[in-house]
Amino acid sequence: MRERSADEAYEQHRPLLFSIAYRMLGSVMDAEDVVQEAFVRWRRAQEAEVRSPKAYLSAVVTRLCIDRLRSARERREEYVGPWLPEPLPDERAPDVAETVVLEESLSMAFLVLLESLTPVERAVFLLREVFGYDYAEVARIVGRGEENCRQISHRARASVAARRPRFERSREEEERLTGEFLRACSVGDMDGLLALLSEDVTLWSDGGGKTRAARNPIHGAANVARFFSGILGKAPPGLSARLTSINGRPGLVGYFGDGSPQSVATFEFENGSILAIRLVVNPDKLRTVAPLEKEGPR
Repeated sequence: MRERSADEAYEQHRPLLFSIAYRMLGSVMDAEDVVQEAFVRWRRAQEAEVRSPKAYLSAVVTRLCIDRLRSARERREEYVGPWLPEPLPDERAPDVAETVVLEESLSMAFLVLLESLTPVERAVFLLREVFGYDYAEVARIVGRGEENCRQISHRARASVAARRPRFERSREEEERLTGEFLRACSVGDMDGLLALLSEDVTLWSDGGGKTRAARNPIHGAANVARFFSGILGKAPPGLSARLTSINGRPGLVGYFGDGSPQSVATFEFENGSILAIRLVVNPDKLRTVAPLEKEGPR
């Protein structure tokens, strides 16, 4: 394979490859590693064995992701506290022709849903239901028969559908509720915060044992409000937060006084209330979040 044409083909499909890998792994760094390894293998491939660059690269990336997920199980079991996917700021997301399905599958809530699937189920579900590969392509990629892939896809669809949020919100309402949450926390308005939280709200806080975080999920509006009251009361000087877009949905990024990222919060909503909050404070998972730019003198 000529070097230039190989590089051009890889660059053409790289956004798709990252999109598959990130949804499979829930980690920006791991996804980038997998895509880079696929490039190394792509450069070694003989032209005669590659009829479709997209099919070849998709297969390599998917199989590498399956292997990583299998080896990650033990590490996940030893992880301190809840494990959450690594947030992906929208400016870091690849430029793929997004559909409604692709946008939804990027959300933190959806990535958490995928954790209920086995590595092969996740691969089949994503390739078929999100990225639109036909069953013959999926079967070749995961090394299973077509009929087996249909059965796997059916099981995975049912599992995801059973856990998927029942209510859809407009982006405008999500932004409004996220902004109201930020305002209530910023001024210490606990009554206002309680009014935003569903009685059944759950908070997951991912510190990975590297910074202070709740080791177990926190349930109930009063308990979640108490948690935020506690951490805000102990906040370091200069801590601030900004409304932004994370994983395709409105979210919040917290910053230390020096502008470095301190946390990322994403939300699920139901009936005009906040039903779930996922708070990532593990510094290893904030490396893709750009620091806050300081405003210059006016």
